[in-house]
Amino acid sequence: MFAKSMSDLPNRDTILSMSGLAFMQAILDQKLPSAPIGQAIGYDLFAVSDGQVTFRGTPGFDATNPMGTVHGGWYGTLLDSCMACAVMTKVPKGSWYTTLEYKVNITRALPLGTLVDARGVVQHAGRSTGIATGELRGVEDGTLYATGSTTCIILQG
Repeated sequence: MFAKSMSDLPNRDTILSMSGLAFMQAILDQKLPSAPIGQAIGYDLFAVSDGQVTFRGTPGFDATNPMGTVHGGWYGTLLDSCMACAVMTKVPKGSWYTTLEYKVNITRALPLGTLVDARGVVQHAGRSTGIATGELRGVEDGTLYATGSTTCIILQG
């Protein structure tokens, strides 16, 4: 279930009332809506655990650049989501996070219509920062299409 309007998104009090892991699990369990960006570009939350998040998606024609290949922003958005949400699973109740920076390395062209998993894994989560890495791989054959890394800031509510 994707949010359809701003009023569908969880409010700040809801976000701060639970741990980041509980928040992400509630989205996976469809108790809270997924971010609209997932619907817009073709991916959704697939798995959540402590320090790890996987999104699954398929790039469609709307994700292509003028040359007809998957736009680098599609890789970046998917990797930013999985890595930052992995950090969210480590955020304590009463706090939230936002991405400070992220980097993406595209290793090969992703054919349109290919089902991929973007898996983010936390490397460090402290009081004020979280660091995670990510991989974008084909579901059927495990082909590596891109890697990424991120630093997020963890803020008190």
